[in-house]
Amino acid sequence: MKKLFLLTFFILSFFSCKKRSDQTGNEPKPEAVPFTWAGANIYFLLTDRFSNGNPDNDVNFNRTLPTGLLRGFEGGDLRGITDKINEGYFSDLGINAIWFTPIVEQVHGFVDEGTGKTYGYHGYWTKDWTAIDPNFGSEDELWQLVETAHTLGIRVILDVVINHTGPVTGSDAVWPEEWVRTGPTCTYTNYETTVECTLVKNLPDIKTENDADVELPAFLLEKWESEGRLQKELDELDAFFVRTGYPRAPKYYIIKWITDYIRKYGVDGFRVDTVKHTEADVWGDLHKEANAAFAEWKATNPGKVLDGNEFYMVGEVYNYVISSGRMFDYGDQQVDFFQQGFNSLINFEFKYDALNDYETIFSKYDSLLHGPLAGKSVVNYLTSHDDGSPFDQNRSNPLEAGTKLLLCPGTAQVYYGDETSRNLIIEGAVGDATLRSFMNWYELESDTLRSGHRIGDVLWHWQKLGRFRANHPAVGAGRHTIISESPYLFKRTLEADQVLVGLDMPVGSKTIDVLDMFPDNTELIDYYSGAEVTVRDGEITIDTPFDIMLLGK
Repeated sequence: MKKLFLLTFFILSFFSCKKRSDQTGNEPKPEAVPFTWAGANIYFLLTDRFSNGNPDNDVNFNRTLPTGLLRGFEGGDLRGITDKINEGYFSDLGINAIWFTPIVEQVHGFVDEGTGKTYGYHGYWTKDWTAIDPNFGSEDELWQLVETAHTLGIRVILDVVINHTGPVTGSDAVWPEEWVRTGPTCTYTNYETTVECTLVKNLPDIKTENDADVELPAFLLEKWESEGRLQKELDELDAFFVRTGYPRAPKYYIIKWITDYIRKYGVDGFRVDTVKHTEADVWGDLHKEANAAFAEWKATNPGKVLDGNEFYMVGEVYNYVISSGRMFDYGDQQVDFFQQGFNSLINFEFKYDALNDYETIFSKYDSLLHGPLAGKSVVNYLTSHDDGSPFDQNRSNPLEAGTKLLLCPGTAQVYYGDETSRNLIIEGAVGDATLRSFMNWYELESDTLRSGHRIGDVLWHWQKLGRFRANHPAVGAGRHTIISESPYLFKRTLEADQVLVGLDMPVGSKTIDVLDMFPDNTELIDYYSGAEVTVRDGEITIDTPFDIMLLGK
């Protein structure tokens, strides 16, 4: 396998100039293909670390002190994401959903716990759920991002947090005790010590178990008044609580605030943070209100509706693995989060499964997704923003990584820079920071060589696989059937959509029996080489310099 990947690399290098100039060839446009979340291609990025579209918003709230390495704001913003959408970067990758880290207003101050000063550049330290942090952009820029993405058939997933506020800093007071607990720190030994506790020291935990009415924090009322929107916010809250009948409990305030982003901008989904650290029924209530908000947006914007899907929710249940099926085990009890409105959960097992051969991976995921998890899905990833042991951290096998991730059944999550071998080992960076360097655009432009692979060739490989997947929902959501072990051939089928895939194929001319998949005279495309072929006498003959074949209509 390694020899064939190496061969593919040299061939890619030889043909790179020609191939990179022909990104789409004869492929149909992905936005015209029926969309299913179960086979989606999600691109996950840190808002602050992807692209700086507006340098004028780089500094706010006097966040100017020197920080630990990669622990301060670096300029990435919503406008930068929109710029890349307009450039076709995501479409060329076959991406049909973009998930970016939270954009709500972060604490203004910093914390310093031995790693150097850290600001809330990552978005998970909320100060005000009702405002967009100016470091990330403006309301108009969020609206423009969603509009632009939707125009190209790309969905938008917001990252949301209900579990906790931001930490207490010299500039940010703790929320009232009716809202949060400041201890004990979680020990994760059972349900109680995972849920009714703070994730870490100085990260106040929202009392999501509380159903009693609470008053809004004085600092928040003062903030809204200074910004000229106090009465508007209060009136909206009154209307929400009258309509829903919920008590004015902390969780329901936050549910109202975050579902407003659906109602106002038409975002398509939530990635929900720290799911297992919050009572499961909270997510059922969020799902109910998110669907109501999405339906309201669709009714108000009928000309902008992309499809008939309900609102999408994917949960981060840390350490959930697909092998456990629908249940997550706290030790003393099990919870089925899929019953609480989640379409999907992030799968922390795939990076281990990726060490196996193709058929072992693909057949396992097919049997689980169409068995115990039927009607639901998982989001597979190889690298992320907080997984300190990613697959292939040295980026030694980026072609193999892309092939396994993008051809595996389930939803695929590409972490920004997976497709360009962005460095995950930054000397001097501590903890998660090493995973969060700025997107390596400059390396892509100069076609840097890393671990024996030109970055441009790696991107080309991921683009080909991604667009194949985007054009054929069967790849991620269909049934998997092996046809032969050597060469390795398999098919995927989802209703009328069928594809035939060959890996570790002979380089050069090859004749393939297409079985009963495609009748004679059917015109097919090899999405990897761009070659067009016609079925004759139940076979196709194709001559390409690659050991990969991605065959479909």
